[in-house]
Amino acid sequence: MSHNFKNWPIVTGLTLVTIPILFMYVFLFVDTVTDTRPGEMIPNRFTLEHWRFLWENIEGKASVWLAMLNTMIFASSVTLIVLSVSSTASYAISRLNIPFRKEFLAGILILHAFPSITLIIAIFLILQMVGLYNTLIGVILVKASLQLPLGIWIMKGFYDSVPWEIEMAGIQDGASRFTVWYRLVLPQVRPGFLALGLFSFLEGWSEYILPAVLAPANEVQMLSVYLASLIQDDQHFDFNLFKSVGLFYAIPVIIFYLFFQDKLMNIYGGGTKG
Repeated sequence: MSHNFKNWPIVTGLTLVTIPILFMYVFLFVDTVTDTRPGEMIPNRFTLEHWRFLWENIEGKASVWLAMLNTMIFASSVTLIVLSVSSTASYAISRLNIPFRKEFLAGILILHAFPSITLIIAIFLILQMVGLYNTLIGVILVKASLQLPLGIWIMKGFYDSVPWEIEMAGIQDGASRFTVWYRLVLPQVRPGFLALGLFSFLEGWSEYILPAVLAPANEVQMLSVYLASLIQDDQHFDFNLFKSVGLFYAIPVIIFYLFFQDKLMNIYGGGTKG
């Protein structure tokens, strides 16, 4: 009880900081389902006109549901690739005596620190050469490859914290290296695995530059690009429609954060000791 009482200044401060943010989201939602007369602050009528993009296509735009499907496929595929490669590559780096291991780790750090936007022209030319420009597969592979250095580095930190005795016990019982990794080691780093998966999904969901440059066509357009296209004409655009699509785009991220915020925090920690 006394411990909780000592934390009340921090809780109070965080609450005061959070209230304006919550008020902003409430105001944004109310603003998207109401109309206000010019020069007035109080809404005068309820309307769903600003959400019409849910049941009819905006002129000159693809269906928002197609954009959402493309975004879901993109984010899910990036997550699957990052988890699959990171969980195996980082285990090998952490546990096996690989030649030039230190140099490889240094290269991973350099790749993570290297600004991806500086590679966009080279990536654009390569995708055109291999026929993957303007395709979901192409932009998925690019985004996943840019995410892998961070994923490998994070998972390695979790594997390093797993005691060797767990693996030795499995090997002495006759289990293969894959069985030891899958059944004994991987459950020990489950918090990091889940956190990396959520982080990768949110990174894929919020990506804008790569889809805008490498997959701009309507049939492979993603929600971030769809949203930006609504204000390309800065002289004539429907700002209420823009706010509604923006809220629609943010809803999955808000839901993810509310339900999985504790798991996202695990990405800054280490694995369990078992």
